[in-house]
Amino acid sequence: MSYDPRFGPAAQTPVQRANVLRQLLTTYPKLGAATPALAQQLFASYVAGELSWCDVRRALDGATPEQAPKPLRMGA
Repeated sequence: MSYDPRFGPAAQTPVQRANVLRQLLTTYPKLGAATPALAQQLFASYVAGELSWCDVRRALDGATPEQAPKPLRMGA
């Protein structure tokens, strides 16, 4: 197995990525709740190694702009 820098050292195999995803969903249960079908597809692509977690988050954030963090207003 060659090291893929898109994934952390504990997420190099599909089994490891599934475990990371399980831990994330346990910690953040609302992750992807606004678009469940899309989230499931993205999660499957992450576990398969087709997408990095950054790719998944970008897609989820783009699909649910109301859940994106609000920008800080400086000097207001």
